[in-house]
Amino acid sequence: MSKLSPGKYQLKSLHEEIDLFDRKLAHLLRFEEFATDAARNTAARSLTTKREQLVRAAREMVSEGVEYNDSELPRSFRTQAAIADAPATELPNEDPAVALPLPRASAPHPSPYSGTSMDFQKNLLEYKRRKKKS
Repeated sequence: MSKLSPGKYQLKSLHEEIDLFDRKLAHLLRFEEFATDAARNTAARSLTTKREQLVRAAREMVSEGVEYNDSELPRSFRTQAAIADAPATELPNEDPAVALPLPRASAPHPSPYSGTSMDFQKNLLEYKRRKKKS
């Protein structure tokens, strides 16, 4: 593999990869099912090792003076003050387990296709009635 000269775009790619590994690790720890805790720890250690190599390379590039934007940093690198100053484009609560469910509409909106050949509601109701009978 050829070694590219370090630049700001390569550092940005490294930061994106680190963020990807952070998400992979979080998914592995929260949602993946393993036969044993040892298998989970082995998989987590593997991802952490790969992530740490990327972190070392990114920090080395920063120490060499490669410029970067704070907004391009992985979420795990950002400080709490930087997160508070960030624009509100990201969701404030990224944990899906804590996310509140969206309220459901009490009545469905009328279809813009009602009364046309694209109206599926009538066929759907007929299908449900036939399914109930059998």
